[in-house]
Amino acid sequence: MLNFNKRISHTPESIWALISQIDHLKGQWIGGAKLNPQALGRLKRSVLITSTGASTRIEGARMSDEDVEKLMRGLSIKKFADRDQQEVKGYYELLENIFNSWKHIPFTESTIKHLHKELLKYSSKDERHRGEYKKGENTVEMYDEDGKPIAVIFETTPAYLTPKRMQELVDSTIKALTMKEVHPLVIIGNFLVEFLAIHPFQDGNGRLSRILANLLMLRVGYAYVPYVSHEKLIEEAKTEYYIALRKSQKTLNTDAENVTAWLDFFLKISLAQAEQAIDLLSRENIEKLLSPKQLLVWRYLETVVETTPLEIVHATKVARPTVSQALDVLLRLKRIERIGQGRTTRYKKI
Repeated sequence: MLNFNKRISHTPESIWALISQIDHLKGQWIGGAKLNPQALGRLKRSVLITSTGASTRIEGARMSDEDVEKLMRGLSIKKFADRDQQEVKGYYELLENIFNSWKHIPFTESTIKHLHKELLKYSSKDERHRGEYKKGENTVEMYDEDGKPIAVIFETTPAYLTPKRMQELVDSTIKALTMKEVHPLVIIGNFLVEFLAIHPFQDGNGRLSRILANLLMLRVGYAYVPYVSHEKLIEEAKTEYYIALRKSQKTLNTDAENVTAWLDFFLKISLAQAEQAIDLLSRENIEKLLSPKQLLVWRYLETVVETTPLEIVHATKVARPTVSQALDVLLRLKRIERIGQGRTTRYKKI
């Protein structure tokens, strides 16, 4: 079993500071049920395209976000190899399933194999080993902008050891998440660095690691994940991504394990994702994310110095329960403040 506490016993304060910032922003996010579902649906579709394009390009595919969108709309894209199109379609559909059904997807070894099978279900060259751990050795390579391998980054776990290592990794991760003695972001970061070092499948490991990052982040409460692309942020820092991985992975299974470089990278990406999510709730974007009736309440509040819920009901013709929900949303967004308590409660725009 992996000892997460051993790995983080010398973690610098900067790591805990990043986690604190991320969790502060997490607390500001409002769940999708309270915001305009149509607007959130459009955001999610945009992220699916962006994330699919970025994640497959990191591994050497060459399709732009525009190409991904055309392909997923059923338009023919003749200038790209079948492999690129197969990988894009598999990633898009799997990530969409994660975003829509993560509550019903358990984190287990069999789930990981099933997700790998789904990821590569359109890939003809991967038909033989979909959902199966590697039978031969593989290495991790870095790709240039044209999708050509330019360097071997590191050697991975031998095939004969892979089933044992994966069982230990998944069991340790489940146990750590259940016991809650270590912060979940540290657990997820440790899982990812180890998963990518094992490289358990013949192909698709990098893409699957980002699928699993989305799943795990959602399962531990980071509800904004479907609305900002984690994959795009990694693509934009691809060199740093490989450096951080290599620096941490070469210490694994030694007497001096140290994954600080990877945790620092992973948490900075997660912080940028959280910051972009909160920016979606900024003054410039808020009207796009409110439902039509919530928007009526907000616009009325912008015209008065202060008001009561009953006055809002009369002025907007919005039902009292909906007014109460809109006020709750606007309070959590820090767009309004409450004055007084009980029957004398009034609200004003900040």
